[in-house]
Amino acid sequence: MEIVWYGLSCFRITERKHATVVTDPYDTNVGLPPLKLKAEVVTVSHNAKGHSSSQVITGVEHTLNGPGEYEIGNVFITGITTPADAQTTKNVIFMYDFDGITVAHLGDMQKVPSQTQIEALEEVDVLLLPVGGGNSLNAAQASELVSMLEPNIVIPMHYHIPGITVQLDGVDRFLKEMGVTEPVEEQSLKITGNTFKEETEIILLAPKT
Repeated sequence: MEIVWYGLSCFRITERKHATVVTDPYDTNVGLPPLKLKAEVVTVSHNAKGHSSSQVITGVEHTLNGPGEYEIGNVFITGITTPADAQTTKNVIFMYDFDGITVAHLGDMQKVPSQTQIEALEEVDVLLLPVGGGNSLNAAQASELVSMLEPNIVIPMHYHIPGITVQLDGVDRFLKEMGVTEPVEEQSLKITGNTFKEETEIILLAPKT
């Protein structure tokens, strides 16, 4: 499996003999380069320009934007709605099971979830976690959630990077909360088999341009 980050909450997840998934594609209004991606499946956590521009992805056969359970191209996908009040937008967490390796994309989760949602997320291997505040989790909330879930790997997302026009904090605040002084930085995350380290690992992905 390979996970590539394109900035904000947009990732491409690929695995041989499985459908390719793109999460939360953005439009160019957010200040990032245009996406030039192809995928069978697009998941949209909520209806915002920085997260729901599925029309910019080519080859799309399925666009998922709500709760439910799906099996598409050997990938098992579960959508779970997180609570929203009158001032906030509905958000959908998506979990992707690729042959027993589970990746969870939290979208614009705005507060630490309920116990019921925690139980759904307990088996997560790779957590795609918003850390930059704005309309989603801030550094302290994100750190709290990591300690509750104890995933094998955490990939921070939805934080400030050069060029972005969305008002977000940088990733340094989250790293400080986690006590990480020398984070692992990769161009992409490649997972072969399901062998993970005992301790939760924070991996920073360089946004692909």
